[in-house]
Amino acid sequence: MAVVEAGPVPATSAPEDAARDASEAASAGPEVPPLPAGNRLSLHLHPGGCRRLLRLCAQQAPQLLEVDFLQLSGHEDPQLLEAALARLPWSLPRLRSLVLKGGQRRDALGACLRGSLTTLPASLSSLAHLAHLDLSFNSLETLPACVPQMCGLDALLLSRNCLSELPAALGTLPALTFLAVTHNRLRTLPPALGALSSLQRLDLSGNLLEALPPEIGGLGSLAELNLASNRLQSLPSSLAGLRALRLFILHSNLLVSVPASLACLPLLTRLDLRDNQLRDVPPELLDAPFVRLQGNPLGRPPPDPPSPPGTPVVPEMPRLLLTSDLDSFAVTPQGCSVTLACGVRLQFPAGAAAAPVTIRYRLWPPEPHLVPLGPHDALLSGVLELQPHGAAFQQEVGLWLLFVPPRARRCREVVVRTLSGNSWSDLETCLEEEAPTRLWAHCQVPHFSWFLVVSRPVSDARLVPPEGTLLCSSGHAGVRVTFPPGATEEPRHVRMQVVRVGSRELQALLGEPEAASSPLLCLSQSSPSSFLRPVTIQLPLPPGVTGLSLDRARLHLLHRAAPAAAWDDVTAQVALELTHLYARFQVTRFSWYWLWYTTKACVGSLAQKAWERLRLHRVNLIALQRRRDPKQVDATLRRLLERYRGPEPSDTVEMFEGEKFFAAFERGIDIDADRPDCVEGRLCFVFYSHLKNLKEVYVTTALDRRARAVRGQVSFYRGEVPEGVPEEAEAARQKRGPAALWMATLPIKLPRLRGCEGPTREPGLSLAPLNLGDAETGFLTQSNLLNVAGRLGPDWPAVALHLGLPYRELQRIRHEFRDDLDGQIRHMLFSWAERQAGQPGAVGRLVQALEQSDRRDVAEEVRAVLELGRRKYQEGIRHTSLAPRNLASPDRSPSPSPEPAQA
Repeated sequence: MAVVEAGPVPATSAPEDAARDASEAASAGPEVPPLPAGNRLSLHLHPGGCRRLLRLCAQQAPQLLEVDFLQLSGHEDPQLLEAALARLPWSLPRLRSLVLKGGQRRDALGACLRGSLTTLPASLSSLAHLAHLDLSFNSLETLPACVPQMCGLDALLLSRNCLSELPAALGTLPALTFLAVTHNRLRTLPPALGALSSLQRLDLSGNLLEALPPEIGGLGSLAELNLASNRLQSLPSSLAGLRALRLFILHSNLLVSVPASLACLPLLTRLDLRDNQLRDVPPELLDAPFVRLQGNPLGRPPPDPPSPPGTPVVPEMPRLLLTSDLDSFAVTPQGCSVTLACGVRLQFPAGAAAAPVTIRYRLWPPEPHLVPLGPHDALLSGVLELQPHGAAFQQEVGLWLLFVPPRARRCREVVVRTLSGNSWSDLETCLEEEAPTRLWAHCQVPHFSWFLVVSRPVSDARLVPPEGTLLCSSGHAGVRVTFPPGATEEPRHVRMQVVRVGSRELQALLGEPEAASSPLLCLSQSSPSSFLRPVTIQLPLPPGVTGLSLDRARLHLLHRAAPAAAWDDVTAQVALELTHLYARFQVTRFSWYWLWYTTKACVGSLAQKAWERLRLHRVNLIALQRRRDPKQVDATLRRLLERYRGPEPSDTVEMFEGEKFFAAFERGIDIDADRPDCVEGRLCFVFYSHLKNLKEVYVTTALDRRARAVRGQVSFYRGEVPEGVPEEAEAARQKRGPAALWMATLPIKLPRLRGCEGPTREPGLSLAPLNLGDAETGFLTQSNLLNVAGRLGPDWPAVALHLGLPYRELQRIRHEFRDDLDGQIRHMLFSWAERQAGQPGAVGRLVQALEQSDRRDVAEEVRAVLELGRRKYQEGIRHTSLAPRNLASPDRSPSPSPEPAQA
């Protein structure tokens, strides 16, 4: 299938030819160019966008005078593009944003192509209102001379070009606040860059910088500085002048030292020094909670000198890909990289193990005794156990855990939680995105134990010295805690968490349209003793309330001590100092604090209800009956109707994270009792909001199903399975009680056994499982294809085209699943697989398409699965004594198994 795109206009050889083309473009053709929508004009997706712009300019459309945003493709003909840009100062005088990005086209391997833009016309400097200029993904080798003359420029984006230097004139832009020059070829920076007094964000990552000019310390307004993936070996001491700096990214450089003055930057909340050559770090930075140092050879001796020629080459670190039928592997002093079938990766560096050791692993279901969660935490993964417990390694082991992305990410962070001794702690965690719905949590493991991924409110920690300090929330700028000198005799660690509260929920609970509350603040410390001097806490006033207009009688400060289960109104016990935006008060012990503004008098009990409402999740309970072979499991939600049938989901039920409940099967339906979570026909569940709380249950009955269908039901109750399981009549009475723990009851219908009344069979009950391939090349099941689909991510269109899918079908899939990337991938892969049923070589075509799409990593995994499948297939044939000639013919149905139900 050939995909034909409209190509650019052929290049001309002289300026007069370009002018002639521009004149022809302005007058040719009856085609009416698109008029701007509002004040935006986007022509980057239109073939020949420059010609269309020239026609609009020639027609002197009055709408152009109102346009303040213009986007053109960088893949236009360079001379025609220059002619169109030269008309902008007269045709679009109010232009504020100009986007000329490349990268809309891709090569045969799917890589983005640079645009053809190499310069800009000098007349663009007269665009008096231009504030935003994006020239990313083009072929600029030098910065156009007109750019430093755009005095009103606020944001300049030059990423992914071919720039080897920046002109000194760039420092004359007085209004520039954002400059991005990532992934270029910069080796040095001009000293004049330090004159950008208004610059707040500077991104120079992915270049060839070996040093920084001392003048960079003069950027007094700079809040974010990204210098990752360069060749920096040292930093100038003048960086101590960046007093407004909050975020400093320096990972993946060659730094061997950092100045201790970085610890004195008052607003710095994150200093990323990962993957450098740091062997010694100043103590001020080593103990700072905002510094990340993973991947540095801290404390190690200098490397040995290079080996003379002829020295044997150290073999490459082995890579292991384990299948689901293995639960252990061996690690030698050479180290290895291990990928487990349960969505876990391990990196053992060379020398981590002093002697060969056997590692055992297991992924446990998330039972409550293995999942320690705080009041506002959410579980994102199963529980990984690595043995031997407490195993110490010479070097830290890298661990990657695959988890379900949380729905709400604002003011929340993802961490790996582990058991250390008798207590649980959170490891410093980095997130790596493989696809929008596939995220990895990466951490360095000091020991082997239990590990799980948790989403928690953003946590800010600090070591409080006797001299005092200031702790600010990174999730809410208005929340801060001031520790005066002498508040503590010995340094102690303190931690702050802030939970945002929506005003609508609170107003609905109180029935008061004007009710409001501040963020919920939780403070904790490492020492059980009180502070020696009062600590000042600052909370923002509730939304819509100011210190000049509020009624103090309606303002309530609520307090909740850790062991208590209720909130207390302590407004009369503290001295509230009010400003225009904030409320300040002093405490000597840490706990939970909440500021309310309401006309209600007794707000303690209401605060308890509101706090519980913050932790509730709305869920539906379902009971599904499988239609086909229970061994073929497909998690695609859109295919449920093809594989299951059952009643409608229950009404909405509110549940807490980690809450236990159980299912009771009634009216003659029994379940398999040979399982640890089953007690006399009652099955245990635990609710976790981000995990699928599904359990596959096989139901049976003492009745004769060959004569008639069996109808029953399953009921869900809160709490653990009771010791004395109630009878069916007692359970029915509990449903109607005022304080009932009953949540929902759903019907289950078991059909008659097939083959009991002649050859008649119920349609849809004997669908063949999907097995892609043949005995010679191996099989891929639905589960295998799901794993492949989960690895493709945004590369799926390239794989689809190499599989031979028409481009029109890709567009249809994108439209049908436009808000669901996983749905696009699965639909493409499974629809192709179903069309390949019975055709030889299908698996080989899939592997070839993966390799052609530059996804050799997935192709290697498919080959490993095929090899394992071939062995299992041959063993299964020998075990069952079946040969191809003995297989049942299509018109003969095998003996059916009882229909299972899933709750």
